[in-house]
Amino acid sequence: MKKVWKFGVSAGLAAAMLAGCGQEAAPAEQETATEAPAATEAAFPMTLTDAVGEEITIEEEPKAIVSMVPSNTEIAYELGLGDKMVGVSDFDNYPEEAAKVEKIGGQEFNVEKIISLQPDIVLAHESGLGVGDAGLQQLRDAGVKVFVVNNAVSFEEVYETIDTIGKAAGAQEEAKAEIAEMKEEVAEIEEKAATVKEPKKVFVEVGSDPEIFTTGSGTFLDEMLGMINAENAAGDLEGWVSMDPEAIVDSNPDVIVTTEGAYNPGAADQIMSRSGFGEVTAVKEKAVVEVDSDMVTRSGPRLTDGLEEMAKAVYPEVFSE
Repeated sequence: MKKVWKFGVSAGLAAAMLAGCGQEAAPAEQETATEAPAATEAAFPMTLTDAVGEEITIEEEPKAIVSMVPSNTEIAYELGLGDKMVGVSDFDNYPEEAAKVEKIGGQEFNVEKIISLQPDIVLAHESGLGVGDAGLQQLRDAGVKVFVVNNAVSFEEVYETIDTIGKAAGAQEEAKAEIAEMKEEVAEIEEKAATVKEPKKVFVEVGSDPEIFTTGSGTFLDEMLGMINAENAAGDLEGWVSMDPEAIVDSNPDVIVTTEGAYNPGAADQIMSRSGFGEVTAVKEKAVVEVDSDMVTRSGPRLTDGLEEMAKAVYPEVFSE
């Protein structure tokens, strides 16, 4: 039995998704943030259209930035904006410098705290809409500039997000350089993966309690498997889905990758000893591997590192150092 995930996920899976927010969640309608026609190429004022269709005019280069999700924060730091960060979410864990920045809460953020930080711009996120709508409107009513970043679910959309944040924050050249570097790294990995003669079938486990969850099409993990010349055992499904153990056993993956290690220590060992999995090729070959969830699902600059880790997990014989 396979079913699309919508509500009632396990505590561990929910925590992982919140920690990456800005990392992918259940697929949703996307309104991609795009540059409005009035925007200029290199100078402020800059007018951009955000993920909810609001035209936001940024009069001058921001000197104080609040980021509401980890992916925005990672992008900002990668673009050299760390000294401008005055507030980040409770879930921000990378880079280390972010731990020293004032915390503004999670999905239920502290409006008064954000206002007190006097940010020139708040980088909100499409994944937080619904729960955070009222709070975002309070910020707007208080005169705070709010830009809702789109919920990227592919490498190309991440490149667009990096470009957009670069424009909004006055780091356009840095954004272009980062995108070029990421594309080069992806190309190198894909070139190496193309040498694989017999693609492996991979099952990716992103949650296991109370049900086993995986990712189908329309997710970073599915895209990554394609990039490294591997087959997603759940590729015929869409988004985040739960699968019965019997269905996983029937698919007989060559490799099982788990992203649960950060909040479920010993996840790989648990899979190895799971009832009924003894005849699965991945278990027999001891090809059950943990990868960092943030690196493979968070929509930021570390995705290319995550792609390399995924390649090493699936094809260690090709990508070994």
